[in-house]
Amino acid sequence: MNDAPRLTGFAPVLAPNTRLLVLGSFPGVASLQQQQYYGHPRNQFWPILSALWSIDLRSLPYAQRLDAVRARGLGIWDVYAHCRREGSLDSAIEAAEVNDFSGLRAQAPGLVAVAHNGAESARVMQHLQSLGFAVHRLPSTSPANAGWSFERKLAAWRDVFALYDLA
Repeated sequence: MNDAPRLTGFAPVLAPNTRLLVLGSFPGVASLQQQQYYGHPRNQFWPILSALWSIDLRSLPYAQRLDAVRARGLGIWDVYAHCRREGSLDSAIEAAEVNDFSGLRAQAPGLVAVAHNGAESARVMQHLQSLGFAVHRLPSTSPANAGWSFERKLAAWRDVFALYDLA
């Protein structure tokens, strides 16, 4: 895979009132093509937030979805800034460069916790914890995580979001 292109992730979605940051691993092919977080139509990220907040986020234009996220105190970002990967599977990520998390408090002074969306993201849990954040591991919203039902994922996400008054 050494000939795979070097891919670049997205800027963080943050606001001064952000209390909880959801960290994915790296955008998949559909997300990169659309230039949108969680752009794959079968990814359950937006449906989970919609269920938690009783709003149909998928029906909103992407910019309005991000506005709704920021308004509720949620942030979105990924663990990796750059990587090489063919396809969308986390297991195919190579030559990954971790984002610089040291400036998070300057961008989001209200940030107290990070929730890792899946196992690949959770690889940096200890690093985020060492920066003083509470850390949580959530079940991945990826369609590749078929072992968890939507209802089971929703319950796990609700439990963490409730800790920060986001559910």
